[in-house]
Amino acid sequence: MADLGILLDAVRAGPTRLGAVRLVTIDGPSGSGKSTFADQLAIALRELALVTVVVPTDHFATWADPFDWWSRMEAGVLRPLAMGSSADYIGNDWSSGEPVPILRQRFAPPDVLILEGVSAGRRAVAGRSTLGCWTEEPDRVLRLERAVRRDGEQTRLHLIRWQHLEDAWFASDDTKRRADLRIG
Repeated sequence: MADLGILLDAVRAGPTRLGAVRLVTIDGPSGSGKSTFADQLAIALRELALVTVVVPTDHFATWADPFDWWSRMEAGVLRPLAMGSSADYIGNDWSSGEPVPILRQRFAPPDVLILEGVSAGRRAVAGRSTLGCWTEEPDRVLRLERAVRRDGEQTRLHLIRWQHLEDAWFASDDTKRRADLRIG
């Protein structure tokens, strides 16, 4: 695990490339600890009096559309923040194991935006991020079991398919190679 103090220094010293916002992306395969790490980082940044918002890619992705939703992220979050306006979008609630678009999200430009989830560090955002992080649990079976434990047994077949889709995504996008920092 990367030293949190070093990471905090890198975020604070890094350039604002999304308007006045520092964008941190946390990417990697499902079940690798991205959300947990994003939450820890957000708490630490807030303790430094930096307004920090976490946006999970799960607010946009669905089982049927794991990666092609990016235009909604651009329109609702990235473009408005880059222009100094508030983000405004409807995110998915996954509490039932199926995505339901009911979570209204609105927030003013923060000091730091953490975009976390599978494909958060995609090529399309690389030039606008202050810091790109990659985390990956190497054991595929353990990742699957973590995700099933998190999302429920009813999602197992979806998650097995998801693992294959994310493998192809990461290979074509070359996400891991572009990361500034590897965690874990």
